[in-house]
Amino acid sequence: MSDIETLRRILATARTIAVVGLSAEWYRPSYFAAKYMQEHGYRVVPVNPRYAEILGEKCYASLDEVPVPVDIVDVFRKPQDVPPIASQAVAIGAKCLWQQLGVANAEADRIAREHGMDSVMDRCVKIEHARLFGGLNWAGVNTRVISAKRPRWLSY
Repeated sequence: MSDIETLRRILATARTIAVVGLSAEWYRPSYFAAKYMQEHGYRVVPVNPRYAEILGEKCYASLDEVPVPVDIVDVFRKPQDVPPIASQAVAIGAKCLWQQLGVANAEADRIAREHGMDSVMDRCVKIEHARLFGGLNWAGVNTRVISAKRPRWLSY
């Protein structure tokens, strides 16, 4: 999905992001993206059986163990691993399945959409947030968003 208004709606209404495959290693893209989202007012719930805690949040082995409602399930896994994650996202009542850059599984997309979820493939949640809300254009990056309106900032 590349509809700017849909991406803006997803990011503006979400508050809790479960990051499946989040690494505790500071140099990994998943850590960098999760830390950015956490610093911009989102609650990040790590989902990775390898760790007890990441970014000051308790880490869970799977989505079905997460005790709080989840808005976005952000997936940092191989494309072939995503369909069962999509099914878990449906089971916990998540609103959006977000497959990160380099992750695009059509079956997982179908599972999410058939159950009324938003589905985003092959996009980075951090990059999209920065592009739509965070002033990425101030650094000279072409955000492909043309508007005479100032960006609507999220209330943190």
